[in-house]
Amino acid sequence: MLHKTNPIDISEIRHLYPFKSHFIKINGLNYHFLDQGSGDPVVMLHGNPTWSFYFRELIKGLSKEFRTIVPDHMGCGLSDKPGIDRYDYRLKSRVDDVETLLDKLGVTRDITLVLHDWGGMIGMAYAVRHPERIRRLVVMNTAAFLIPDGKSLPIRLRLIRNIKPFGILAVLGFNMFAVGALFMATYKGLSADVKSGLIAPYKNWRHRIAILKFVQDIPVRTKDPSYRLAKYVDDNLHQLNRVSMLILWGEHDFVFDMDFLSEWRRRFPDAKVKTFKDAGHYVLEDAADRIVPMVQNFLQRG
Repeated sequence: MLHKTNPIDISEIRHLYPFKSHFIKINGLNYHFLDQGSGDPVVMLHGNPTWSFYFRELIKGLSKEFRTIVPDHMGCGLSDKPGIDRYDYRLKSRVDDVETLLDKLGVTRDITLVLHDWGGMIGMAYAVRHPERIRRLVVMNTAAFLIPDGKSLPIRLRLIRNIKPFGILAVLGFNMFAVGALFMATYKGLSADVKSGLIAPYKNWRHRIAILKFVQDIPVRTKDPSYRLAKYVDDNLHQLNRVSMLILWGEHDFVFDMDFLSEWRRRFPDAKVKTFKDAGHYVLEDAADRIVPMVQNFLQRG
């Protein structure tokens, strides 16, 4: 079954998201992406429950000097919303989609990856497949390793992930995950326009399947479908030690807390790190005015 995203009405947020849409076909499904500017490629990978809208300020700031490529993962944003009979919503498929997009665009060298939330594991899985293609990494409140020792999933995620009826009712029925994030994932709060933009693709229960499947696909136990790939990424992150890395971290994150940041520091001791005491999980929403020039400077230095 295929639930088309179009027409999704984003006319009310066009002043915040004034970008031209592009699509490629992947196994008969429409995969949406933005492609703004020219120069060295900067590929931005969002998490759950966001979409390319989340990177809007960074796109505006970087596309004057760089080629910014920002996909919507399948089931997210303006990409198609297939049923599980058409798409499995697993980590490997996410990585394959990114690779397909970049290969079709001929983007295979000097890539900067900008990673947030699930984009961290997806992007780093691509990076350890092709470490020679990666020039820089910008990491924001994410993980590309298994849950650190002594940590467990927050109870909200455990309920959605492990209790199927609750997940279906809460995420698909009441949109609690995406709507809840509008309040829990920021420190400063969001304007009405930004709230509308973040949830615009997810107003129909049929369009929320990816939100649920992302949570259900979190690799925790060895028998979980995506555990093996996540473990491979975990074991091979060292291949990227040569790559320049900038870590930008909102300190008020109830999932990717400061213990996750400590793990990034342990694995990449040479990374440049900036934390934000007045930012949460949606660090770009809370601190874009400071983050955009930091990323510009980081990229301009080579």
